[in-house]
Amino acid sequence: MAAGNRWTRDQLLVVLNLYPKLRFGQFDKSQPVIIDLAKRIGRTPSAVAMKLSNLASLDPVLKLRHIRGLEGASELDKSMWSEFHENPAELVPLSQEKFDALFVNPETETTEVIPGIGIRKVTRPPSGDTEVTRPTKQRRGQDYFREIVLNNYGNRCALTGLPIRELLIASHILPWRSHEAERLNVRNGIALNRLHDAAFDQGFISFDDELRMILSARLKSLLPSEEVKASFEVHEGKSLGLPDDACPPDTGFLATHRKIFKFAA
Repeated sequence: MAAGNRWTRDQLLVVLNLYPKLRFGQFDKSQPVIIDLAKRIGRTPSAVAMKLSNLASLDPVLKLRHIRGLEGASELDKSMWSEFHENPAELVPLSQEKFDALFVNPETETTEVIPGIGIRKVTRPPSGDTEVTRPTKQRRGQDYFREIVLNNYGNRCALTGLPIRELLIASHILPWRSHEAERLNVRNGIALNRLHDAAFDQGFISFDDELRMILSARLKSLLPSEEVKASFEVHEGKSLGLPDDACPPDTGFLATHRKIFKFAA
């Protein structure tokens, strides 16, 4: 993919795909994920780490947190950053396809970016008569959202700390179906284990502006059930856990979630 020392559009597209799958503190040439990608695009790990840091200088979320990337972003970097974030419905699935194609067969396999470990292959389950096959673009978008959310939370459930990636869900705060503009926004996601994801999705639990878990009236009505105590009441008032350099969930989105499910103001 390399063309002399100039970065190509395709190279930048896969780096932009990687950017939100790593936290700012993980933009390092010794990061296994960066090493894996660098080999595939014909760049050095140092060059990829530097490009990620150049892109960080364009990130408005980091600017709000007074974190500065490296100066030196090129005009192509700036235009690609704008294009990627202004048209995520098209550019994210395309970038995921190009990213996957570097490592796997994109039609039958996808990749998972695991910070500290590398980029691994994941075989897609075969579709059958009882499974509704999602459109390819939607599937790639949801794969991408899962990665950026789980990696943002350090591959742990934000509520319980469960560190088993296979048992975690990238929960949408605002539903995928009804909030197209926020579908791929990392701040619209929380990493939760399967039980608490289902409870959040059904409005049994939510989180306040301080990111503390609150129980719905429906769930409280089931107390003093020992199962409800053990799975839910024990976590009431507990704040979501995030790495120091993670992007927190949008409190406005959480307020909307509470409103949808009629939590007390």
